[in-house]
Amino acid sequence: MNSVIKGAGYILSHAPDMVLHNGTTQTTEKVVNPNSEYLVELPKHLRSYEQTLNYMPNQVYIGNMTPDELAQHAQPWYNQDAPVKERYGKFGEIMPQDEFYLLMQVSDVFDLVELEKDFVADVKPRLAADPIITESIMARVKDGVSEEEVQHWVNEEGAEPLYNNNKLIGCVKRAHDVDVNLSAHVLLEDLACKAGSVLALLYCVKNSGINPADVEYVIDCAEEACGDMNQRGGGNFAKAAAEIAGLTGATGEDVRGFCAAPTHAMITAASLVKAGTYKNVIVTAGGCTAKLGMNGKDHVKKDMPILEDMMGGFAVLVSENDGVNPEINLDILGRHTVGTGSSPQAVISSLVADPLERNGLKITDIDKYSPEMQNPDITKPAGAGDVPLANYKMIGALAVKKGELEKKELAAFPEKHGLTGWAPTQGHIPSGVPYIGFAREDILSGKIKNAMIIGKGSLFLGRMTNLFDGVSFVIQANTGAEDNSGVSEDEVKSLIAKAMKDFAMTLMGEEEGK
Repeated sequence: MNSVIKGAGYILSHAPDMVLHNGTTQTTEKVVNPNSEYLVELPKHLRSYEQTLNYMPNQVYIGNMTPDELAQHAQPWYNQDAPVKERYGKFGEIMPQDEFYLLMQVSDVFDLVELEKDFVADVKPRLAADPIITESIMARVKDGVSEEEVQHWVNEEGAEPLYNNNKLIGCVKRAHDVDVNLSAHVLLEDLACKAGSVLALLYCVKNSGINPADVEYVIDCAEEACGDMNQRGGGNFAKAAAEIAGLTGATGEDVRGFCAAPTHAMITAASLVKAGTYKNVIVTAGGCTAKLGMNGKDHVKKDMPILEDMMGGFAVLVSENDGVNPEINLDILGRHTVGTGSSPQAVISSLVADPLERNGLKITDIDKYSPEMQNPDITKPAGAGDVPLANYKMIGALAVKKGELEKKELAAFPEKHGLTGWAPTQGHIPSGVPYIGFAREDILSGKIKNAMIIGKGSLFLGRMTNLFDGVSFVIQANTGAEDNSGVSEDEVKSLIAKAMKDFAMTLMGEEEGK
């Protein structure tokens, strides 16, 4: 029996000060060219929290708009008002930076995050008012320390500063004097990632209606990796986030694969559930501080706002087949193997055409494809083009080459089988998975019958190989309760009794026939 998708959570956290102080484009510029015009102009291009609520792709990410509704608006979107400007959506929320700092402190169990006491007193009531934040989480909030203590740790102890509205309000302390893996810089990245995962987990549990104690396994698939000098990436974000989210019955592991990791993790979760190893598995990930403002130079040059000011996060619940929810069909898996090659055609063939052909399907038999769902508002000004559209053109061209699509139909393929990109450029965050929440709803409503989720990764970034990576899977309408439901004990007894009666009648007939 295939496993099913029972729910999902999607969250964003506004992080304008983190753009300035933690995004690698900016921190590198401060080292290489500290007096650059870019650094001078950058603060003028940061968005307010209210402006992020008024941005359509953000509202799509948390479920207040659909990708189809977004596609009805001409690009660019950053200079248009959103029809809905809400903090909360059906999938999650857009959390303001100050509350996210408090959530980072809540997620810290080694007293590494220190926040100034007046800041805590100001923000704590607002975080407590968030309907997803539990009493147990609020119980973890510390009162805070003096401004002088924060300054001491930053100036004398190598702590990484935290700013809000360009004011120092806290810091992340280092956990070791010489281990760079436990430096304040790395721990800030890790704790921000963990906090985002915690928030996404909370929404996934709420949206799916599952009892938190029934979650047995959590798989984290972010792009951070925690550890120390003896095992740099050996840690476990999954179990660490599950602890804060109150998933007391869960253990877990981390799956890493750059941008392809979420799809690897979803296949792993579906396999574990289908095998009966676990009944309920959540795949989760927080965001990446390093990628904040990644394309900021191009945005400032074009007099745009800094759109990469959001920390992303998501969580998806994979459970035993209930005869209702959409299934993950593990018979249709695409794989970019060692021998696939790196040409665009080879990549798309291995991830899309080959698995479909093995199962007697054509490219046009899949209703929707979800590859790299980057927001084109961000990527086009930076010279990367419309990434989702480029993927759809390649998939459509391959369908034409295979004789599955008329050449005259190629222009309509992206609109019919594709989606307009809306996800923040946080590496793993846009890689296929942003559509899972919508796909589940679209399949349950009968709008579509299936969708393919495609994750692609750049393994060469780790300097271990020149290979690319990628995997894909298909979500489909449930094949029916009659094919997936068990038989009760009473039904078994009734079937046995009927069989015995029929057998007895047969014997009687044979006796009478003698």
